[in-house]
Amino acid sequence: MFNSRSRIQTADLAGRVVAITGAGSGIGRELALLCARRGADLALCDINESAVDDTAGAARRFGADVITHRVDVSDPDQVAAFADAAFAHFTGVDILVNNAGVGLIGGFLDTSHKDWDWLVSINLMGVVHGCDAFLPRMIESGRGGHVVNLSSAAGLLANPQLSAYSATKFAVLGLSEALRIELEPHRIGVTAVCPGVINTAITKTSPIRGSGDADGRRQRLAATYQKRGYTPERVARNILRAIDRNRAVAPVAAEAHVMYVLSRLAPPLARRIAAQLAKVAE
Repeated sequence: MFNSRSRIQTADLAGRVVAITGAGSGIGRELALLCARRGADLALCDINESAVDDTAGAARRFGADVITHRVDVSDPDQVAAFADAAFAHFTGVDILVNNAGVGLIGGFLDTSHKDWDWLVSINLMGVVHGCDAFLPRMIESGRGGHVVNLSSAAGLLANPQLSAYSATKFAVLGLSEALRIELEPHRIGVTAVCPGVINTAITKTSPIRGSGDADGRRQRLAATYQKRGYTPERVARNILRAIDRNRAVAPVAAEAHVMYVLSRLAPPLARRIAAQLAKVAE
């Protein structure tokens, strides 16, 4: 492991450059604003151009130098163009956050091939494309750095009502673990962040598959997330803390920590809990 002097200290990010995908809303937006408040300059992208421009405007009010791109992370050429712009504008990139992702609610039997292609292309291949576009030049610069890949508590403990989503998030976790070992000689840390029940717009935007009243299911799910009340701002603070500590896996929120521990120490109990949690989405 690299020593404390090699790690990025996130309390003061002056002189650092942070690249974030999916920065137009939710966790990506709040992380961008927190990094700006701590002195970082930013390269931001999102598929929603107006949303990422709004994030950039807010970040600039903290004095950050910000560039933005409209990017569909499922398209490797668009991600590569975003990386080209970031390295052309800044002297380098210190932190890469592969945050962009989508959700889908439904069991395996209700999930189509088209659904699978969509989820994998964004949640998994979007991370692959981000790493592929940024990492060679981060390594070449010799300045070290950190990569954050957004997995999920559903990537720690499978949920039968999130079968395809869980599969992509398990894959991100596995990729991150492998990358962490590979990149250690280059002084680049890798953290898989696994948020639990976070109150973002994902409950409103995720397609719902299967029988039953979809609107009613969505309303119950959104109410659960709102009642839980764990905000994207708190996730952003936890992400920077995980970078400080060079954490391999960073569960965020109490339920994610419980899932992380149980999945490793008591898998049968973990599976029973997952079955109960799945009822919220039914």
